[in-house]
Amino acid sequence: MDVEKTIRQYLPQIVHMSLATCADNKPWVCEVHFAYDEQLNLYFRSLTTRRHSQEIVTNPNVAGNIVTQHFLDQAVRAVYFEGTAAQVTDDDERQKAFDIMRHRLHFGDEILAEAKREDGHQFYKISVSTFYLFDSYTSHPSQKYELQWNGSDR
Repeated sequence: MDVEKTIRQYLPQIVHMSLATCADNKPWVCEVHFAYDEQLNLYFRSLTTRRHSQEIVTNPNVAGNIVTQHFLDQAVRAVYFEGTAAQVTDDDERQKAFDIMRHRLHFGDEILAEAKREDGHQFYKISVSTFYLFDSYTSHPSQKYELQWNGSDR
């Protein structure tokens, strides 16, 4: 199983990810639209007032999953990840995040202008340290594969 290749083939099919954060030993999970770059860094937008955004400020460690809905007895494939998240504040990085999200999710130019406002949706970047691929499409019985990841090395 080529885990990286399978992840790269799978991600374009999904637009939502579950994002888990934690503060004061209280976990939180939310759904966000996401995009990704060639190094498989993950990007999303959110207001800074949202619980997950506030928790990222105090604890940048995040986890999540990217999975399609499936029916009972249907083969399953899912991507899980661990990494660190941060708000994108650098203008060049903000432009990169905008370009990636606009291309993938067909957002308009207004999201970049909004990100420049303090009260607007901001861009966030997740630098993944480990991917996990759960697969029952090609693995019988189902298998979970681990892929240590440093996107900047790719």
